[in-house]
Amino acid sequence: MKISGKVLKYKSNADDINTDVIWPGKYTYVQIPKEEMHKYAMETYDPDFKNKAKSHQILVVGKNLGCGSSREQASECLKYSGIKAIIARSFARIFYRNSINIGLPVIESNEAVDAIKNEDDVEIDLVNGEIIINNDNKIKISKYPEFVLQLIKDDGLINHIKKENENNKNNENNNIKNNNDGE
Repeated sequence: MKISGKVLKYKSNADDINTDVIWPGKYTYVQIPKEEMHKYAMETYDPDFKNKAKSHQILVVGKNLGCGSSREQASECLKYSGIKAIIARSFARIFYRNSINIGLPVIESNEAVDAIKNEDDVEIDLVNGEIIINNDNKIKISKYPEFVLQLIKDDGLINHIKKENENNKNNENNNIKNNNDGE
């Protein structure tokens, strides 16, 4: 499973970007369709993020991204802005899990954050555990366990469960059909 795209890297003040900045609190209790979330993503951190995200698929930041509250909208608004993966020195624990749960890969790598520059072309190979920068520089990263890869492939936990339920239903129907054929 590979993800590629152009990098949007924040260097200054890129540590401890909290969920209130990623998804401003004034929108937390407002029902905003996922198709419109990009309009408000990171607006208090970078008012031009929504435009930058149109041409950038990989977000690179510092440490402790997503600290603060546990709102899922923080991960969702980045994903629905067109971000396909996030590379950081570290993530807040709940933000990390929320991102995986919606199928948004998050990669912790100090080496990658140091090596990657804004506008670089990056390919992330989640299966083999490596990041390739500008078709040249390879950096090893921790591999996801198979079940996490499957969540990302299925576009998140909810879709994964739906897929599993559908597979189980099909298997049950096949078993019933096979049992009836044998009578």
